[in-house]
Amino acid sequence: MKININHFVSILKTGKTLLYPTDTIWGLGCDATNQAAVEKIYSLKKRDLSKPLIALVADVNMLSNYVSELPENIYALLNSDVPTTLVYPKGKGLAKGVMAHNGSVAIRIPTAGFTLDLIKSFGKPIVSTSANISDAPVPGSFGEIDPEILAQVDEVVPLNKEKIARISSQVLQLMPDGSVRQLR
Repeated sequence: MKININHFVSILKTGKTLLYPTDTIWGLGCDATNQAAVEKIYSLKKRDLSKPLIALVADVNMLSNYVSELPENIYALLNSDVPTTLVYPKGKGLAKGVMAHNGSVAIRIPTAGFTLDLIKSFGKPIVSTSANISDAPVPGSFGEIDPEILAQVDEVVPLNKEKIARISSQVLQLMPDGSVRQLR
């Protein structure tokens, strides 16, 4: 199926929410710099505001605009066979809820495909969180997504509805001393 990526870019630009197949799981997303859009995601998921969301960026260049400092070993950390989300000690330019109360931020660069193309075309980070109500199981396929989510999300990307979820990304926290701690 041919997807008009510009349509979904315009959805993000107007502060709306998307249900889309990421490179790992079915995700809910929005403009990670738009506070009202991020609040919609929290509402959709019935998520506690103390639990920050992950943002996706296109590349290290885009990443550098949203974190205060890149570790020297950034390319080694990102060069993994497993999708990897890094928690940076200090983020910037992102909505509250994407940035944690302590200023940290969790960001991932997706693999090639629709999600990466969407971010490149949009030119800003997008939120990526599993398409489930908080504390409910992560849906393994489109058919397992809660009807409440489907009814409330602004737009569904009609791509890969047969997609079976892979594992969620591993989450690594960058420590002040330069070491890394595995969170998930």
